[in-house]
Amino acid sequence: MEDKKKDITIYDIASRLNVSASTVSRALRNHQSIGKKTKKAVQELADEMGYRPNKLASSLRTNNSKTIGVLVSWINRPFIASLIAGIENAAREKGYQVIICQSHDNVELEKEYLRALYNSRVCALITSLAMKTKDYSHFDLFTKHNIPIVYVDRIPKIDSVNKVQINNYQASFEATEHLIQQGCTRIAHFGGDPIQRIYENRRNGYVAALERHNLPLDPSIIFQAEHLSVEEGTRLAQQALSIRPAIDGIVCANDTAAVSAIQYAKSQGIKIPEELAIIGFNNDPICEIIEPALSSVHHPAEQMGEAALFRALDIIKQEESEVDNITLGTHLIIRASSQRQIRNAAEIA
Repeated sequence: MEDKKKDITIYDIASRLNVSASTVSRALRNHQSIGKKTKKAVQELADEMGYRPNKLASSLRTNNSKTIGVLVSWINRPFIASLIAGIENAAREKGYQVIICQSHDNVELEKEYLRALYNSRVCALITSLAMKTKDYSHFDLFTKHNIPIVYVDRIPKIDSVNKVQINNYQASFEATEHLIQQGCTRIAHFGGDPIQRIYENRRNGYVAALERHNLPLDPSIIFQAEHLSVEEGTRLAQQALSIRPAIDGIVCANDTAAVSAIQYAKSQGIKIPEELAIIGFNNDPICEIIEPALSSVHHPAEQMGEAALFRALDIIKQEESEVDNITLGTHLIIRASSQRQIRNAAEIA
């Protein structure tokens, strides 16, 4: 059997160049104390010999692995993909790398990947909770070892944590109020599990808008989904459109379910927005592809990722700091799916 090839070390390079190991180490780190000629010789020989730096050993010496753990629900969701892009771009700018895991909204997987990230010696964790997470004790693995955690979007229902979020209550209030201003009087709500603060706040914003405009609150048209997936959006639309008196508007807590609702309603011969106005949440790219184009709440995913990364690095540098709540702004993107006034005016004309 062929022997496994020995890893090349800085001592091997130093021996070949007849310099000290510390000189090689500084040259590879582009230290200013080493001349350009020496740096070039060291790097060329390192490449020739196949040298690979031992980042784990380096992290043990410096107590900073320069690696950020990222644990989210579904990386195939446009919002999460943009969030990760914001984290990764900002991390690369600052000389950090990221390890990305997805929980699939499964609490047990969330626990498993937390342990894996901890064992990978990440220097900080950025996370968005799984849909059913309501006990946060598994995150103690990080906090008791002073590894910073920054929660983003889906955050715990506790105040003493670092978090990056939007004002979900206000955003949902404005989305619901927009439908009311378009003449809707019986508006359904499609939401996620209210054990997550964002979905509780979005539902509360919807309720508050109805109350502000003296519209009755009907619990039978407030719906809850496990994942707000394509299939669940269709299922909720089937249920909502079978209820009498008929609904004339839907506020969805994400765009995936809203698009499914549009597709199902159209399959039943319901005119959007004349008979049913719909608004989503996140402003995913699909909003402009579906017909009619979907109104939505702009959710600044990439900026949230950047803010979370910078907050994590601030904690690392400061070692001890007070918790911080970063709240970014949102706004409505109005498209054809909710513009009843314009459609109705055109019909009259």
